[in-house]
Amino acid sequence: MFQILWEEPIITVAILVFWGISLFVRILLGSLYRSMIKQSDNMATTNNRLLKQCKLKFANCYQLNSGVSNIPVFVDKFLNRLTLGPFSFETLYHLSGQSMLLSVIFSGVGVVRAILRGRTLGEILPFYIVSFLGLYLYFSVSSLVDLKGKKRILKVNLVDYLENHLSARIGVTEQDMKMLYGRKRSLELLPIGTRSTVVVENATGKTVENAAEKAAAEKPVAGKITAEAFGEGSDESAQPVSAQSVDQASPFYISEEELEALIKEFC
Repeated sequence: MFQILWEEPIITVAILVFWGISLFVRILLGSLYRSMIKQSDNMATTNNRLLKQCKLKFANCYQLNSGVSNIPVFVDKFLNRLTLGPFSFETLYHLSGQSMLLSVIFSGVGVVRAILRGRTLGEILPFYIVSFLGLYLYFSVSSLVDLKGKKRILKVNLVDYLENHLSARIGVTEQDMKMLYGRKRSLELLPIGTRSTVVVENATGKTVENAAEKAAAEKPVAGKITAEAFGEGSDESAQPVSAQSVDQASPFYISEEELEALIKEFC
């Protein structure tokens, strides 16, 4: 009965290949979504690369825009941009359906070729059987995998985490940074030859403004500096000045916390 399938090897192979591609892609997408759903239950310690990208992108948008007004839309855009290699998940989803249609089309080509050769209905019946069996398995696997349902569950998990956990945590982190370092410090630097003042805004928000030449003449800078460094000539008895002996009220004094904050701000 199935002898005609062996007599048309090219058509038979094409039917089986496209049918296998269709089922493989469906199962692959289902496994990827299932893995992401499992990882999204504990987003704080997830190892999934795509979910890490989602958290990082959300944190950047939250800080740049002072919040994300519509988190479900953000999650929808993220899910629509999921990719596997050069193909997006949506492209693979449609590719699966198109592969199944190509399998049915090749079955029809086999039927037409058999009719043109004068085959009877009983002889061409295997093409119909293979075609209907492939469609049945395709829709059965699609219902079991349920890609749309998995995508909906993943969206709910992501929206819940971003809206109820990560958003609140980002706000608390910003408040902690303000409490630790105060207001943002700004340092205005002018060319050495023309610089007459140095303005430093410390953590308390107060600005200190003094003449650079006056400060340099009155008080040495912290560190190992001798009289020779100021152009007063070398003196063997001159001892290096310790940083602890420098008056911390100097406008040039910067604490370790302020220096660390400046480095984080400009790096």
